[in-house]
Amino acid sequence: MSSDVAIARILAQERARRQQLVRRTLRNPLSLAGLIIIGLLLVIAVIAPVVAPSNPLQTNIARRLEAPSGDHPFGTDQLGRDVFSRILYGARISLRIAILTGVIATVIGAPLGIVSGYFRGRVDDLLMRLTDMFMAFPRLILAMAIAAALRPTLENVIIAISLAAWPAYARLARSVTLALREENFVEAARALGASSLRVLGRHIFPGVISPVVIQVSLDMGGIILTAAGLGFIGFGAQPPTPEWGVMIAEGRNYITSQWWLSTFPGIAIALVVLGFNLLGDGIRDVLDPRLRGGR
Repeated sequence: MSSDVAIARILAQERARRQQLVRRTLRNPLSLAGLIIIGLLLVIAVIAPVVAPSNPLQTNIARRLEAPSGDHPFGTDQLGRDVFSRILYGARISLRIAILTGVIATVIGAPLGIVSGYFRGRVDDLLMRLTDMFMAFPRLILAMAIAAALRPTLENVIIAISLAAWPAYARLARSVTLALREENFVEAARALGASSLRVLGRHIFPGVISPVVIQVSLDMGGIILTAAGLGFIGFGAQPPTPEWGVMIAEGRNYITSQWWLSTFPGIAIALVVLGFNLLGDGIRDVLDPRLRGGR
């Protein structure tokens, strides 16, 4: 059997496995609840300009610090801005941070892990020691240090979290590559004279990208929480950006009297992180062989 036929069969099996994973995930109560919450986040992010009662940046000092009412369901802040509108637009910002951070971290980490696991030797030692340097620091602390060294903007928040997140994906890609490089279809491709670039692109990469993407989806809640934390301490998005961490920071001085300023953004963060965590727990349950009778 040629290497092309073998890899086609492997890819077909991988597609079937992913389809089975989707079916099991949808039948799992935890992951289904997480999907519903994440789906609501996506809908809110898309329709925010349509359903928001007002411009999230529009101030109205005459109506500052109003309690929740029919006109302002979540009240107004210290500048008279509608809190509900700012939370809706904040969903767009959180989703943007999560997606871009996941993409950038994957683009950095996955290729490094693939190259490290495939070539091994000195290349592996060099790349893994670099990875270890980044992994020596807690992700939030490292992101804070990078964000502090950069100008505090939304774009720099994405860069900071991405640079703190990529080592985990490099490690995962390396472990999968180490297993794939010993497979028969990879050895057959090398025996037929396929170049390393072709082996990596045609045979290794398709097998690595699936588990890496799944891991990224599981990390989305942590990414959003990290971004909110950076915004809260002033290293992230800056006012008047309607980012949830910034909104909590702005409302902390009024927490004893105008509780809604920090409470509603905090609830939004908690729900979104809960949704991603439920989805992650559900996927882990589905992938656990002991739960599929594989004892």
